Amino acid sequence: MELAYGTRLYDCPTEPSSRRDRSPAPACGPSPGALTGRSWHPATHRARSSPARPVGSARSANSDTWRRPRRRHVSSALTSRRCAACPRASCSTRWPSSAASGNLFEIVSAAYWRENYGFRQPGSVVAWAGEYLDDPVGHEHIERLARIRAEATGSDASLEEAALDLLGGSHDVVVARRHVVADARTDDQLVSSGVLTPDEHAAYIAFTVQSLVEIQQAQPHAKYIAVFQNWLRPAGASFEHLHKQLVAVDEHGPQVDRELALLSADHGLYQHAIADLAVREGLVVAATDGAVAFAGVGHRYPAFEVYSTSAANLPHEHAPEEIRAVSDVLHALHAATGVHVPTNEEWHYRPPGAPWPMPWRIVLKWRVSNPAGFEGGTKVYVNTIDPWELRRRTVVELQRLRDEGQLSPNIRIGDECTPDDARLRYAG
Repeated sequence: MELAYGTRLYDCPTEPSSRRDRSPAPACGPSPGALTGRSWHPATHRARSSPARPVGSARSANSDTWRRPRRRHVSSALTSRRCAACPRASCSTRWPSSAASGNLFEIVSAAYWRENYGFRQPGSVVAWAGEYLDDPVGHEHIERLARIRAEATGSDASLEEAALDLLGGSHDVVVARRHVVADARTDDQLVSSGVLTPDEHAAYIAFTVQSLVEIQQAQPHAKYIAVFQNWLRPAGASFEHLHKQLVAVDEHGPQVDRELALLSADHGLYQHAIADLAVREGLVVAATDGAVAFAGVGHRYPAFEVYSTSAANLPHEHAPEEIRAVSDVLHALHAATGVHVPTNEEWHYRPPGAPWPMPWRIVLKWRVSNPAGFEGGTKVYVNTIDPWELRRRTVVELQRLRDEGQLSPNIRIGDECTPDDARLRYAG
């Protein structure tokens, strides 16, 4: 495979590091798009209303704000590549199936943790920032990113402080390996979660779970790590490429607080109010040995709810096969949804230290309508696809996809599911 035109590469160590590596530079080796033999850059991904342009068309490498991924890999689905553009001719690396980097514009900034909690970066991050700035390539890259951030925010910081904030922030982006399909000719031939193979999606989910743990460990003042995926611009994506975001916050948020209040009186709330209701109303969409999906009720948009049926509450407490079970159901729903439907994927789980049990669940919303004046004035939200129709459409598509071999062979669809598939074990 050729290195994509205009791709700018940065140096990185060849061996994975044991520390939490979130560097603000692309990895040695190609950009994500170059792995498919195609050029890719966030600047080429515009709203779908814009005309698609040929993949590989020229753009400025200086606008590249990609950051180097973690140098440890959860998945073994790796490809060896020579770092053709690396300043050090002897460098070589392997490109991971997923990678994590810091977000240039954080929702909760490093300055917030510093000013409100007196948080200071550990010595390992301080040393890492020094090493990065000592490298001419790293120095130039931090300088450029600091300039971009300063121009956007109107604030200014020393280069050393900028390096610490960029390397040690608590808002990560987890990027999937592929961004456009292998034979892409235009930049709207995107790879969504459903276009990934079941194995690729499982690696993507496992990597995200591990990233959640690392952010929690790195930011001791965080009470919760919000995990979400915005797919396409109408759903809130800044760039139309496949990525999840993980944001450390210092409160649970009103949704979690409300659920905890309800759980204090009824630990089995999710079972009888959601799972049992879905069985009675015929809203079970799909299941595996470890997860089940329902057509959701009461959402502003058509939505699926994927529940882990494990006794574990937090994502990282799940065994690998239990995480895979959740991934396979979620992947199937993304595949049935299709590439061109804007979606939000939202993770919910029990906050560490919360007193009541909560299941790990993931909500997948179809952003197919825009709330307008009626909704604003009445606070009544009209959902044009009811849960039963959502389930019917999706079951038909899931059956087609399974027949074509695009889903996990372990998935059960529609009426193949039994009431036992909807038994949630989170509360013991």
